[in-house]
Amino acid sequence: MAKIIGVRFRTAGKIYYFDPKGLEIRRGDHVIVETARGIEYGHVVVGNREVDDKEVVQPLKAVLRVATPDDDERVRRNREKERSALKICHEKILKHELEMKLIDAEYTFDNSKILFYFTADGRIDFRELVKDLAVVFKTRIELRQIGVRDETKILGGVGICGRPLCCHTYLADFQPVSIKMAKEQNLSLNPTKISGVCGRLMCCLKNEEETYEYLNSRLPNVGDPVTTTMGLQGEVSSVNVLRQTVKILVDIDNEKELQEYKVDELEFRPRRRKGNKERENDREKNRGRDVNENAEETRDPENEQGRDTQKPQGREKNRDREGGKEKNRENRRNRDRGGDREHNHEKPKSRNRDRDRSQEKKHQEAEQEREAAKEPKAE
Repeated sequence: MAKIIGVRFRTAGKIYYFDPKGLEIRRGDHVIVETARGIEYGHVVVGNREVDDKEVVQPLKAVLRVATPDDDERVRRNREKERSALKICHEKILKHELEMKLIDAEYTFDNSKILFYFTADGRIDFRELVKDLAVVFKTRIELRQIGVRDETKILGGVGICGRPLCCHTYLADFQPVSIKMAKEQNLSLNPTKISGVCGRLMCCLKNEEETYEYLNSRLPNVGDPVTTTMGLQGEVSSVNVLRQTVKILVDIDNEKELQEYKVDELEFRPRRRKGNKERENDREKNRGRDVNENAEETRDPENEQGRDTQKPQGREKNRDREGGKEKNRENRRNRDRGGDREHNHEKPKSRNRDRDRSQEKKHQEAEQEREAAKEPKAE
């Protein structure tokens, strides 16, 4: 077991473990620790605790000291300097005409580095900008490009629910969110309804995903046949996921009525909870099945009720008809092949005939030249 404390450096940021080195540190205290960025001032969110060695990445860095009032004052002064640094950097960006949006500036505790966070559509060549900033602040400059989600996490805001944004208040990491979660919860797929301030899908869609998957697995699908505890059979018209009720269309005295039952009062084939890959495979299979059924209907338009409802005599007629069609196709292929063979044999004959004629003509011309040479020349 290892003794640790949990420290956070930003609001709703990641929690990092440090070795307390025998110090009694409680939740809510502030500490000075050494990180990869240098000396940092952090907020303790997890007090002295023992955890399994597997949960800790060794070696742990030690806490330098508990923050003093002087340290708190220094942090306050750094916050004031960050506001002025943000203004100066914005002016330099306009001067160099760079297409980037400045989000935030951050001083390290010991003022050894200034970090500027920005967003941009693509890569930005800010080497000249860094040189100008280094001349002004006379310290190390680091420009870090972030995404739109991180931008919203830093700036904060209010969501469509009227509450502060989840990512700015308590979410330490961004979880992957997909459109399937909105479908599982029967939400409107209108992008303006399910998108957050950042323009991406709302993170809160992930919060109730497992609950909806469990509740949906206990309900039948719309259109499924069900049987009530009283023996009535009907078809599912609609379901209420949260109340776990089902409205079914039942036949009573040759009349159809819409009645509502609790899911425990119905007998049906329950749905199995599936993963994303299994759902995709089922969709692909259904698409392939629909294509095959459509092809069968176009091949045999006379059979509208399906193959299982045909009489045996009709099936034999269809088989004979299909066999005759296949024989006709085979005869047609053989005929075409025979024609090709005859055509191919004719071509060499015509070529040989032309060759013989040209040779005969050359032979006659040679004979005439010989005869002309034998005749005596006129004096």
